[in-house]
Amino acid sequence: MSFGLFQREQRSLFGEILDWMLTPLLLLWPLSLALTWFVAQGIASKPFDRALEFNLQALTQFVVVNSGRVHFDLTPQARDLLRADDSDIVYYQVLDPRGDVISGEGDFPLPADNESPVPGRVMLRDDVVRGDDVRVAYAWLARGTEPGRLVLMQVAETKGKRSTLATEIIKGVMVPQFVILPLAVLLVWMALVRGIRPLNDLEQKIRARKPDDLSPIEEAFIPQEVAPLVSSINDLLARLKASLTTQRRFLADAAHQLKTPLAGLRMQAELAQRETDPKEIRGSLQQIARSSTRATHTVNQLLALARAETTGRALPSARIDLARLVTEVVQDSVPRALEHGIDLGYEGPDAIPESALIDGNPTLLQEMTRNVVDNAIHYSGAGGVVTVRVLLDRFSGVQVLQVEDDGPGIPENERAFVLQPFYRALGTNVDGSGLGLAIVHEIAQQHNAVIAMEDAHPDAARRGLRVSIRFVPRRPAGE
Repeated sequence: MSFGLFQREQRSLFGEILDWMLTPLLLLWPLSLALTWFVAQGIASKPFDRALEFNLQALTQFVVVNSGRVHFDLTPQARDLLRADDSDIVYYQVLDPRGDVISGEGDFPLPADNESPVPGRVMLRDDVVRGDDVRVAYAWLARGTEPGRLVLMQVAETKGKRSTLATEIIKGVMVPQFVILPLAVLLVWMALVRGIRPLNDLEQKIRARKPDDLSPIEEAFIPQEVAPLVSSINDLLARLKASLTTQRRFLADAAHQLKTPLAGLRMQAELAQRETDPKEIRGSLQQIARSSTRATHTVNQLLALARAETTGRALPSARIDLARLVTEVVQDSVPRALEHGIDLGYEGPDAIPESALIDGNPTLLQEMTRNVVDNAIHYSGAGGVVTVRVLLDRFSGVQVLQVEDDGPGIPENERAFVLQPFYRALGTNVDGSGLGLAIVHEIAQQHNAVIAMEDAHPDAARRGLRVSIRFVPRRPAGE
C-alpha cells in the first residue's frame, strides 16, 4: 500500500508570499471600482444640483398673488428655457396653499408627509416621475393670504447628464488602473524574486559544499530574517562536528587499545597450537583467558567513555541519593576487592536527606563511582586498604564522594594528564587501559562536579591517592 497520497505537498514560500501580496490587491480592486462609482455619482451631482436650485429660485419669481389668489405667470422665454435641455427632461409643478395645481404636471409626486416646511428654503430629493428617475428641487413659498398657508414649487430633471458625467469620471480614473494593475503585479513579482534571491544563494552555497565540510556558514551577508535559521544550522553543524570528532576518536582509540590484546590472543593461540605438553597448553589458555578479560574490560571502558561523551546530556535525569548509590556500588565491588586481597570499606551516612538530593543520571553516576573504586582496587595491590566516603555539608548542601587508597599514588605534576584518555602515570607497572579516570572526569563534567586529587598518606612510603568529587546541589529559583 502506498502512503504517497497521505503526504503533504511541499509549499512554495515564493508562491505563498505572492498569493498573500496579490490576493488583497485583486480583492480591493473591485471594491475600489464600487467606491469610485459612488464618489463619481456625488461629484457629478453637485454642479447639476446647483443649477437645478438656481432654476427653481428663478422660477419662484413668477409666482405672484393677485386678488388673493396665487398665479404662476411663466413667460414664453422662461418656458422655452425649461424645455431647452436636449439630454434630460424637465418637469415642474406649482401648488397653491390648498394643494391645487396652479401650473405644471399634475402627477408630480409630493414631498414626504413628515417634512416640516421652511419658507424659502430649497430642498433636494430623488424621486420618480412618469417612470423616470429624477432629481427634484422644491421649496415652500409664503405667497398665500392666510398665515401658515404656503405655496409648493417643484422642479425636476432626469439624470442623463449626471450619469454621463459620472461615467466619464469613472473612465478617467479606472482606465489607467487597467494599465497600472498588471504593472503592479509585475513589480511585486520582480521585488519578490529579488527579495528571495539571498535564499537561493544560500541554497547554492550549501549544495556546493563538500560532504566533509562542517565549517559554519558565513553570516555576514545573510538577511536579518534568515539569520536565526543560519545560526541554528551553524549550531547544528558545530554539534555534528563535535559528535563526528568524538566518534572518530573513539574508533581510533578502540582500534589502538584492542590491537595489542588481540595480537597477544593470536600469538597465544598460535603457541597453544604448537605445544604438545598439557601444562604449556594450559598456561597458554590461561594467558588467553587473562588477555580476553583485559580486552573485555577495555571494550567496556571504551563504551562507557563514548556513552559519557556523546549521550550524557540526553539521558534522563532524576533526584539521586548519593549515599545509597555509592553503598550499592561498594557492595557490588566487594567480591573483586576480596579477589585482590583488598580491604574495601565505606564511611558515611546511610541516606541523604530529601532536601539535599542532587540531580543526575543514575546510570552514569554508578559508572563513575564504579570506575573510581575499581581504579583504587586495581592500583592498591594485595593487602591494600580502599576507603570510600560520602561527606555532606548540611548547611550548604555540598556533597563530596571520596575514594582513598594506599597505592603508589600519582605525582602532582601528572594529575591533570591522567584525566585524559589512555594516559598512564610514569613508573606504573600495573596493567591498565588509562580510561578509568578519564571516564570519571567526563561524567563529573556532565554533572557540573569538580574532581580533586591529593596524597592520601603524605608521610608514608606509598603515599596513596585520595580522589574527591564535589557535587554542588541545584538551588531552587529565588534562593
